[in-house]
Amino acid sequence: MTCIVGPTGSGKSRFLADIESLAQGDTVTGRRILINGAPVAPSAVQSTGQKLVAQLSQQMNFVVDLSVEEFLLLHAESRLSPDPDGIVRAILVAANNLSGEKFTGSVSVTQLSGGQSRALMIADTALLSSSPIVLIDEIENAGIDRRKALELLVQKEKITFIATHDPVLALIGSRRLWFRDGGIAGIIVPDKQERESAAYVRQMDEQWARWREMIRNGKLLHIDPDGR
Repeated sequence: MTCIVGPTGSGKSRFLADIESLAQGDTVTGRRILINGAPVAPSAVQSTGQKLVAQLSQQMNFVVDLSVEEFLLLHAESRLSPDPDGIVRAILVAANNLSGEKFTGSVSVTQLSGGQSRALMIADTALLSSSPIVLIDEIENAGIDRRKALELLVQKEKITFIATHDPVLALIGSRRLWFRDGGIAGIIVPDKQERESAAYVRQMDEQWARWREMIRNGKLLHIDPDGR
């Protein structure tokens, strides 16, 4: 997993868009995407059934009037899944494991919240999509368990690029691309000390998560001097 960091407007989303379209000097940046050092074959760019790249944008909107189960079943059948019903059940379980709000397969996809939609698409991409590369733009605001989402993609051997402002997510990746003024200003590989620091940052984040859940569940928040 490669994390993409930098201030707002530094070019992170444009970089992901260039990868998603397998740019060949035909975008505003002039970038050319190479695979194993060679230009991308036109068939790979034009293919709809075997796309190399799947992208999860910041906004997830559905326009079809189908239930979640019907929507997933259509996708599974279009992928010629040998067990469409089984993969639908697996995706629903995975999506509910990521989402803060549980949902069933009978609910309409147009009624899903932003977090539920993102959880559904991440589970679908991990378990059913054939694309080996996944691009994610700012998962931290999606209302899902972001660490579980990334772990699911990595378990399914997806090559993942994630643009993020979240220090917890930025410290998970095997390296970071640091953006400034529209391009890559540096490539950062975590050292031993940062890995140790990342464990402390995760502990802090888990504490914040507990406090958020208390407030969401209508409880009063009382913190003693030790932060408990």
